[in-house]
Amino acid sequence: MKKALLFVSTAAALFASPVAAQTIAITGGKVVIGDGSAPIEGGTVVVRDGKIVAAGSGVAIPAGAQVVDATGRWVTPGLFAGFSRIGLVEVEAVRETNDSSASSGDFSAAIDVAPAINPKVTPIAVNRAAGITRAVVAPQAPASIFAGMGALIDLGDDYDAVTKARAFQFVELGETGSSKAGGSRASAFLEFRNGLIEAQEYARSQRPMQMRPHDALLTRQDAAALLPVVNGEIHLLVHVERAADILNVIKLRQEFPALKLVLVGVSEGWMVARQIAAANVPVIASALNDLPSDFEKTAATQSNIGRMKRAGVTVAIGMINDSDAHKLHYSPQYAGNLVALQRVPGATGLTWDEAFASISSGPAQALGVDGMLGSLRPGRQGDVVIWDGDPLELASAPVAVMIDGVQQPLDNRQSKLRERYRTPQEGALPKAYER
Repeated sequence: MKKALLFVSTAAALFASPVAAQTIAITGGKVVIGDGSAPIEGGTVVVRDGKIVAAGSGVAIPAGAQVVDATGRWVTPGLFAGFSRIGLVEVEAVRETNDSSASSGDFSAAIDVAPAINPKVTPIAVNRAAGITRAVVAPQAPASIFAGMGALIDLGDDYDAVTKARAFQFVELGETGSSKAGGSRASAFLEFRNGLIEAQEYARSQRPMQMRPHDALLTRQDAAALLPVVNGEIHLLVHVERAADILNVIKLRQEFPALKLVLVGVSEGWMVARQIAAANVPVIASALNDLPSDFEKTAATQSNIGRMKRAGVTVAIGMINDSDAHKLHYSPQYAGNLVALQRVPGATGLTWDEAFASISSGPAQALGVDGMLGSLRPGRQGDVVIWDGDPLELASAPVAVMIDGVQQPLDNRQSKLRERYRTPQEGALPKAYER
């Protein structure tokens, strides 16, 4: 608890003044690039005008740069939540504060979550204070398997949260998709394939003298939203868990070769890891699915991610249906668990470098934005976190967070409530203390 009390004061001590877009040199820390390479002792990170200029050992400090001494601390890229609904939900049980899905409505694939994202919901500040700087935000599927278009966001303390709107289309298959398509996987895959075909027909119907077929199942807007998916202009995230479902999704590329597939969940991915790797399909996997919680996860194992990685699959950690609107700060714990898994006989985990990459550059790579986000390579956005210890250890915490080169506040509603109630004084007390 004492470390949490030092969040704001330590950040203020590190930065002589509130840091906006300028040249900053963070020196002396243990620098983690975030691309799977090993940490660099006594490294330097230079941020100029909101972007990374250089990071590593032997980096020259530019003249006039504000120097931040990070000796004895870890310096990493901001953590990237690989799958979430953050910004769409304040209180899940209160419908008025939950914009993750529409319980009814005329549209599915055309739904765009970007206008619904609220940068001031409580979980944004809480997760920012835990070192999360970017997130993949996906809608939940309504009546259709097509959930709509998700966004990439930053967790900065402002109203300009959306980094990339309409970044991907999200589709539910497996047990959830089956329930939305009449109760059958066969029906769900048919609905999926039909949607992609109608998108192609929509493109043709835009030509003179041609009309959309009268038996079209999608609205014009939904078909238009799927057109860039079919053309490979945006990514297609598909939630599947069962090995057989994974293979069926991959087979769709035989008919729609331009699809930029990303598999989400993938609890049984280890069983077909070679096929996933051969298809060059990245995965955003759940890290802790190690029990057969339902029938499509009967082969779940915590070694799943490690085994897929060993088979050559590009793997990131995501948190689909796992407190994904609130507790993204669990992701470094999950990554750390995979490191510890290497010590369990018969289990397969990740090295420290691989584990950190799975929550930094991994999600960025899966969504095709690793040239812009997810690491401390030159040219990336200046998302930098300074930690008081190993970021994959539970006892460690951020002492400073920067997003786009701008220092962020680390206080939030939870920390304020903690301070309000932990040291009550004689006299007027908060109502919780009144008898």
